[in-house]
Amino acid sequence: MTRKVMIVEDESLIAIDLQFILEDNGYEVVAHAKNGETAIELAHLYRPQLILMDIKMPKLDGLKASKIIEQQFGIPILFISAYSEKELLSYMKQDNVLGYVMKPFSEKNVLPALEVAFHQIEKFDRLNGKLLQAQHQMEKRKVIERAKGLLMQLENISEDQAYKKIRNESMRTQQEMVQIAQQILNTQQVNS
Repeated sequence: MTRKVMIVEDESLIAIDLQFILEDNGYEVVAHAKNGETAIELAHLYRPQLILMDIKMPKLDGLKASKIIEQQFGIPILFISAYSEKELLSYMKQDNVLGYVMKPFSEKNVLPALEVAFHQIEKFDRLNGKLLQAQHQMEKRKVIERAKGLLMQLENISEDQAYKKIRNESMRTQQEMVQIAQQILNTQQVNS
């Protein structure tokens, strides 16, 4: 899987060096911006997995641009900076900031920072996928529960009997229980 990165750096030589390091190590550089405004536009257009962003740039600095990118796209940022660690601490408290690489940088300090950042991105994606799956299962469960409640009320049967009725219809028609439950709810809405 190719890892897609966008570089936001106003100094062309630094950006070119960084691009060579990335491409020589299997990363795909999808775009390069020289200021924060262009970074926002290109983030929208290319949707990179990670943005390497300088902090001090013309027009719109990296901090302001990273906040906008976080709000609009949720794309993680790895800052490139000549600031000291103390100065960087205030920048590091944003949710989408995964770390920083100090200038002047080399392949030896850029690549480990990228690997850690991508590990965090992949971990977040896995957790987010599990969360979405759990939410989807919860929504299905709610539909089944509503259909059971409706059957209990309409047919004056127990919860267990309502569940078995939905389950049996599911097996008979080879449809998911949630589909049967939704049909029961839809039928009731039409008849009301």
